[in-house]
This record gives sequence, C-alpha cells and structure tokens, in this order.
Amino acid sequence: MLRWEQALARLLHLLRLDEIKRKILVFALTATLIPSLTMGWLSYGQNSRVTSEKVSEELRVASSQASRELDIWIKQRIYELRVFSSSYEVSENLQKSRGGRVNPDAMRRLNTYLKSVSEKFRDYEELLVINPDGQVVSSSGGHASAINLPGNWLLLARAGDAIVGSAYWDETSAQTVVRIAVPIKSADDQLLGLLATTLNFVAVEEIMGKLTPRETVQMYLIDIDGRVITSSNGALPDQKQARLPETVIQRLVGESTAEPALPAIEYTNLAQQEVLGNIALSSQQEWAILAEITEADAYEQIIRIRNLTLLITVAVLLVIGTSAYLLGVTIVRPLHRLTRGASEVANGNLGVEVPLIGGGEIGYLTEVFNYMVGKLRDDQQELAAVNDTLTKTNRELQEISITDGLTGLYNRRYMMETLSNEVSRASRLKHNFAVLMIDIDHFKRYNDTYGHLAGDDLLVKIASLFRQSIRDMDLAARYGGEEFLIILPEHGAEAAMGVAERIRTGVGTATSDLNNSQEAVSVSIGVATFPENGTTPVTLIESADAALYQGKESGRNRVVLSDAKPGARAGSGEPSRTKRTRKS
Repeated sequence: MLRWEQALARLLHLLRLDEIKRKILVFALTATLIPSLTMGWLSYGQNSRVTSEKVSEELRVASSQASRELDIWIKQRIYELRVFSSSYEVSENLQKSRGGRVNPDAMRRLNTYLKSVSEKFRDYEELLVINPDGQVVSSSGGHASAINLPGNWLLLARAGDAIVGSAYWDETSAQTVVRIAVPIKSADDQLLGLLATTLNFVAVEEIMGKLTPRETVQMYLIDIDGRVITSSNGALPDQKQARLPETVIQRLVGESTAEPALPAIEYTNLAQQEVLGNIALSSQQEWAILAEITEADAYEQIIRIRNLTLLITVAVLLVIGTSAYLLGVTIVRPLHRLTRGASEVANGNLGVEVPLIGGGEIGYLTEVFNYMVGKLRDDQQELAAVNDTLTKTNRELQEISITDGLTGLYNRRYMMETLSNEVSRASRLKHNFAVLMIDIDHFKRYNDTYGHLAGDDLLVKIASLFRQSIRDMDLAARYGGEEFLIILPEHGAEAAMGVAERIRTGVGTATSDLNNSQEAVSVSIGVATFPENGTTPVTLIESADAALYQGKESGRNRVVLSDAKPGARAGSGEPSRTKRTRKS
C-alpha cells in the first residue's frame, strides 16, 4: 500500500469513517454543503447592506418630518397663547388687581375665561395667569400650582419673548407635560404678568404615530439630556427615570449633523433591545425626535430569506443524505427502528409500536420492547384516571369554599373578593355599579314563632328568589345571618332601585302563604352606587348598610338609596359594623 493511502486510511479511522456507508454519506453532504453555504453567505451580505441603507433612510426621513411637525406644533401653541393674552378679559381683569389689590369680580371673570378656553383645546391641561412676582393669581383648574418655568422667565417676559419650561412628569394627570407662557402687557407696554398653559403631548404622540414608516418603527420625543418625554404609542419604559445613555445621545447627534447623512447607528435602547436609530433635533427647543427599529424587525426580510436559503439547503442535504444513507441502511434497519422507538418513548410518546419483522435476537428484543411500552401505556392510563378524579374533587372543594352551605349563594369571603375586583374594574374603565344590602324584616320573631328549621327554609326560598331576579353577571351572597348582599355591575342608581324594588315585591309575593302566616315576609333594602356613595368596598358596604338602617327606622319593607358621599367614611379591610342596634 502506498504511503498516501496509509495516511488516508489512518485519517479516516480517526474520523470514524471506516464504513462505506459513512464515507458515501459524508462525501455527498460535503459536496452539497460547501457551494450552498458560500453562495448563501455572499447573497446575505449584499442584501444586508441594501436593507441597512433603506432602513437608515426611512428613519432619517421619519425623524426629520416629526421634528418639523413638532416645531410647528410649538409655534401654534405659542401663537394661541399670544392671542389669548391680548384678550380684553385677560389684560383688563388682571390690571384691575394690580398693586396688591384683589378685585373679586375681575378674578372671577378671569377664572371663567381661562376655564372656557381650556375646555376648548385638548392640548391644554391647565391655563393660569402669573403675576410678575411669580404668584399664580388665576387658574382654569381653580387651584394654584408650581409655575415650572425657567429661572430667567421674568427677563424673557419683559423682553416680550415666549417662555418654554422643561418637560416634567405630572402626578395628577399621570403623564408628561410642559409649561409654556407668554407675557401679558398693558396698553402702555407695561408687564402685567404671564399667561401660561400646561400642555400635554397627546397631539405630538399622534403626529409621531402617523409619521412612522412602518408599524415596527418606534418614535420618541427626548430632551438633549436623553430623557424620554413621550413616544409614538404614548408608553414610556419608566416615566420618571427613562433616559438614554450620554454616549448614545452623542453618537446619535453626531450622526444627525454629519454631511452627508450617515447610516443609522446601532445601540441598546431602554428596553435592552439591539436597535437601529436616527435622531433629528428640533429648531425651537432642546428637544429631538428619535426614530428607532429593532434589528430583528429591520432585518426581518433578510432573515426570512436567509432562513429560506438554509431551509432549501437542508432539504437538498436531506435528499442527498437520504439517498446515500439508503445504500447501507438495510443491514441495521431493525436496530434503527428500535432506536427511534426508544427516542419517542423518552419524549413521552407511549403510542409507539415497533413492527416485528423476522426472528432471532432482534425479533426477541423487539417483542420485549413492545411489551415494556405496553405496560408503560397501561400505567399512564391508570395515572390519567386518578388525575381526572383528583381534578373533579378539587373543583368540588373549590365550589364548597366559595358558597354558603345553607342557601347555595356565594359566601361573604368570596363576595368581598368579587367586590374588590369590581371596584378596581369600574375605576379603571370609569364605569358604575351598585350594591344592594338586604335584611329580612322581623326574622328573629319569625324564627321564634315557626322554629329554626322554618327560618332556614325561608332563607333558602329567599336566596332562590334572588337568583331568579338577577342576571348571570350579577352576584348574590349571604353576608351574615339574615343579611344578603347583591352586586349589580353596570348599574346606576335608577336601575339598581328598580332591581331592588322587584326583589322586595317578589319576596312579599313568594312568602305570602308561607307557614299559614297572616302576613307575608318582607325585606328592607339599602342601595349604594359606585362612585357616588363610595369608592372602596368598605365605604360602599357601609353606605348600603346605612341606607338599610334608614329603611328599618322608616318602617321596614322598603328600598332606600344611600345619600352618602365618597370620603365621608374611612376604613380598610372588612367593613366595621355600625355602632348601633339595628332593628331586625
């Protein structure tokens, strides 16, 4: 044997390619893989460069257009303020209260004017008048607030310039706002004060949203320090702390001022995503528009083409590899079947069954394998049956834990959880709902007269009537003893009173012939609504309970709407029982 042949044989032995089947397979795969990967890599590089240039241009155009629109928006707001500040209502009424004098009529007219103007412009959160001493003398909101203007505002005002403060987070409206102001001057050009407004950025958010070239592009309004003011979708990572690193801002600003324009830069954004970004500075303020897109979205098409190329390459490799593999697979095919079967069992598929072909050792091994899988399958079915039983039992226990054992209504604990959730939902959606507190009149006397079993039957009958009188979305619960509580989502006072009256009359009709009594059983009902009578579970229940007590005091068998106001009571957790002796 020649030396090169010996060296090649040793190499193939080290690579475990002694078998002909493996040699054919490796050769076929190598001959396919090398040219496919080479062409794919060259194509991917060229497409990446083209896509990067396209995305950079989209971001540059979008940020520039948004920056121009931002400048126009600021100029329009300043122009509006100048128009309002020149109004007779502002200058004349303010002049009447100069020199420490306060003219109540003038201030009232000025407040009315500011409020009417503020209500007509959605960009205005508040309009206020500030005197030259920096004091707020009139506000559309009816209360004084911090002026939030630059330290040199008085010099700017005397020079007749518009004043723009820094954007800040407003806790009251839960959004980022900015305060701008213009001077108010008398006919003799004397400075009377400032007309200032607190602007929200809703219009700016809409502008950025409309100018995004694609859904995956996100635009931010930032200040020169990198603090995020707002975004095209109105969401901020952290309203008070969102700030881009200084190095990123420097790179973005340098890119935006370069001639010719440079491609979008890569950086890590506030959401810790790798993005491409472009910035455009505003000519009016120390603000800028930042447009960015994640690299995954920017190169989505390229990635898709790359993946398709890889998929085709893999498919070709599979076809060629399978053809090469079939040349030597017939000898070890039964063992391969067992190997695949064992792999499927390891992955949890116990439905596998290896076909028995031939006899000998392989045939016996196949029989043992199929028997083992069958035993595992039977054990799995038994375990599944046990799990089904446990699930059903747990469901029954859950139902028992939230219902009253006598009436079948929900119990007090579950009612409090539901009421708390309903308060949160109604607060978030600005909806209303109602709470009915129901007490059976003279229930103690009924128990004493007819016995406790009859009293239990009465509770069950009335609970059944409640279920028939309310909707599926409503909730009826036994609050304690002969007291019940019903939650009516999406009900105002009038609708709730109607439901309560229907329940009251229904109880009288349903119990008219109970125990051959001379008179029907009656109930008294107290009605409270959210948010008119309370904004927490505690205050709502206490309001309904107070209305119920009023009904008891007024003769029972009636429905009374609470007149309590939110904040009239304070409390937390479970509502405390009113410190009084309620008539039964």
